[in-house]
Amino acid sequence: MREQPLKEVTQLIHAVKMGLVEGSYSITNKTLDIFKYIIMSKSWQSADALMQIVRAQSRIMQAALPQETVTSNIARRILKLTREEFDLLQAKVQHFSDDSQASLSLHKLVTQTSENSVSVDYSLPQQGLREALLDHLQEVETELETSSENISVQAEEHIHSSEIILTLGHSRSVENFLKRAIKKRQFLTIIVAECAPACRGHNLAATLANEKNVEIIVIPDASIFAMMSRVNKVIIGTHSVLANGGLRAACGAYTVALAAKHYSVPVIVLAPMYKLSPLHLCEQDAFNMVGCAEDVIAYDSLPARDAKVYSPKFDYVPPELVTLFISNTGGHAPSYVYRLLTELYHPEDLEL
Repeated sequence: MREQPLKEVTQLIHAVKMGLVEGSYSITNKTLDIFKYIIMSKSWQSADALMQIVRAQSRIMQAALPQETVTSNIARRILKLTREEFDLLQAKVQHFSDDSQASLSLHKLVTQTSENSVSVDYSLPQQGLREALLDHLQEVETELETSSENISVQAEEHIHSSEIILTLGHSRSVENFLKRAIKKRQFLTIIVAECAPACRGHNLAATLANEKNVEIIVIPDASIFAMMSRVNKVIIGTHSVLANGGLRAACGAYTVALAAKHYSVPVIVLAPMYKLSPLHLCEQDAFNMVGCAEDVIAYDSLPARDAKVYSPKFDYVPPELVTLFISNTGGHAPSYVYRLLTELYHPEDLEL
């Protein structure tokens, strides 16, 4: 039987494809609202029934929006929360006579679940599961709302006065991070690579130019290597973080990372936790999107008659080119991403 999408899911897919909803944060919020609606409204009676509905709708979104990994990431968070809340409620029922046993720590609970996963029957009805999940979803919503602020607060630890910072394109996380650093430091020089052909770097430069005590320099992408020798730090955003610590970032990020490695410049990546994905890169072209080539070369120009022109939207940046990830929970090395994934998602939910 083919899985049917909910009306809300269809509307979100349409909005994303039409460009009405843009950015990982907005898509994550909309996806969370859909799953919240499912938990509140759907007539599911057990944890297993709820997980089947969440998986089904997540697969539909994943098939329709393969590049937007945040939809699947939120689904995996919901699935893990469902398992944990079910196990906690079951533990309280089994140990209601002993208060000390009823208040099991989350660490013990996860350990017990992983050891005895075969014996856990999620098809049993569990009273209070819906309310417990809604409470937890409120915490997830708060985490999303404060993620950008929690990242930007760490700017003081990583950016110092009179430093030269290079960034690429326009990321809201990077914008807030740099604004915070500008306010806390006496003087900064920020070099913005324009990220052609969309040239979103101009938007970031225009926003930061309103701040005091900062010098903004916009450069074409071809000048990245030439300018890198003067740079103290590279700070970029990313579309998603893969399981090995690699990045799916804006096209041009790989150029920046290679130039930074040549000059031994640290590369700092700002990535909220909802961008962490358990996916692996199989090949460079497998996860990419090709944009309109009109901005690269005009269709009616003479060279366009005999040329095939591609305008990829993303770059893959391997983990060895990344120095540090800054998330809303702190700074992490690329090798620590595996540990973060085990904390965020359940092993059985990696494949939806």
